[in-house]
Amino acid sequence: MLEIGPHNKEASIKNLGLVTKRARYNARETPLLETALQRNEGRLSRSGGLVVSTGQYTGRSPSDKHIVDEKTSTQSIWWEGNNRISPEHFEILKTDLFDYLKSCEVEVQDLECGADSENSVSVRLVAELSWHALFLRHLLRRPDLRETSTYVPDYTIVNAPGFKADPKRHGTKSETVIVISFDQKIVLIGGTEYAGENKKAAFTIMNHIYPAVGILPMHCSATDAKDGVSGSAIFFGLSGTGKTTLSSDPTRLLIGDDEHGWSDSGVFNFEGGCYAKTIKLSREAEPDIWHATHSPATVLENVVIDPESRQLDLDDNKHTENTRAAYPLSILNNTSPDSKGAAPKNIFLLTCDAYGVTPPVSRLTPKQARTFFLLGFTSKVAGTERGVVGATPTFSTCFGAPFLTRNPEVYADMFEDRVSRSDAKVWLINTGWTGGGAQNGKRMPIRVTRLLINAVLDGDFEAVSFRRDPLWGTMVPETGPRGTVQYLNPRSNWEDKDEYDKASADLASMISQRLLDQGIENDLIGQF
Repeated sequence: MLEIGPHNKEASIKNLGLVTKRARYNARETPLLETALQRNEGRLSRSGGLVVSTGQYTGRSPSDKHIVDEKTSTQSIWWEGNNRISPEHFEILKTDLFDYLKSCEVEVQDLECGADSENSVSVRLVAELSWHALFLRHLLRRPDLRETSTYVPDYTIVNAPGFKADPKRHGTKSETVIVISFDQKIVLIGGTEYAGENKKAAFTIMNHIYPAVGILPMHCSATDAKDGVSGSAIFFGLSGTGKTTLSSDPTRLLIGDDEHGWSDSGVFNFEGGCYAKTIKLSREAEPDIWHATHSPATVLENVVIDPESRQLDLDDNKHTENTRAAYPLSILNNTSPDSKGAAPKNIFLLTCDAYGVTPPVSRLTPKQARTFFLLGFTSKVAGTERGVVGATPTFSTCFGAPFLTRNPEVYADMFEDRVSRSDAKVWLINTGWTGGGAQNGKRMPIRVTRLLINAVLDGDFEAVSFRRDPLWGTMVPETGPRGTVQYLNPRSNWEDKDEYDKASADLASMISQRLLDQGIENDLIGQF
């Protein structure tokens, strides 16, 4: 086995029992880009980005994710939300996947999760594909090369897309597998080229580790005030609900776009990059993300490219609605220098309401906030997961159910405690539909959502009167910035008021049943 590049020789991947034809450690962006092109893993765009196809799967495969049922961790795992795999099956899987990699030339990236240096977690990636190494190098935090001589991974992700699992032999659900052993501190991924599995595997690790040390892991974006007055803000939401878009604000500093921790010291980013949806991306509406998408070495997943001019076509969804750009925070000009912020003054719960009956902005009490946090009502949007082709109403506990390893009450208790101690205001934001449902309404204009959020951050709603929303029981401002008032009462935007009432009743019934089934205390008043 040939090992090249800077790394701690005593912490070689050989220590895992993994021997490959060649292992290149900690290659930087340009060599990784060159190798990916040499291997025909992607094509170079006109602006110098790497355009890749993720093959059969253009989204995550949550049903194929497993946790090893081990004595050291089994009592702490939320098994109702996670698939078990036996230690015996895991050992067979690991042996077979490692055997597959013996003839491969792999990339090894020594990376970090967590901008809080006292609580950062070292995550190493061993990747069959060079573009996967470039992807995760963009998205996680990159230690100084001088630190690699002493680097020892806390966890290792081994990703071999060409390896196909055998459900009978390996105890998996299909040929695709994502399996985590918290005892051996290793993640095995096979049968999918979708690079987001690497990122979310790291996030799942953080969701398991951090609660034990009093840090709330959050599936959210975060910004900080430039003036040091209006404070930091966090945006919870599933992929496609607007976390990245709404945190890209030239008037504020970006802490991060997707994964954060909330400790006694405040909020900090887990990552060192962004993973933005690019379908129908507008240069005018989202200039920072557009610029990053058109920057050298950005990884562009399933984006359509002209074969001759190499120009990107961000409006074409022929491969998937879930087209993505992965790029480092260093590309952006408007970022927090240390990826940290004080405890938030405002918390936004983003819901993509496919029923079209939720107000664009409303304020929740602390108890309502806990209930909605556990409820996690939203809609999956096309492409983010396999099999999702349209807006599908769903529930994602704590806004991150696929990544939770512990009982949701653990995260909810921490969330309620943090909100209480920080005295933060919590707001429900509908980035879904208005004037009708997903079939006959229209998406809430991003301009309207931005204006309402900025009004919250600027304190403009402090002196206005509120009315109680008849559905959710949350408090809706009766006035707002110019161009937003007509959206504040969802019913008034529907031509057919009877259809609105029916949609509202249908949603109320679904929510009521969900709360009952999950044993969640109902602090959302309204029709429930």
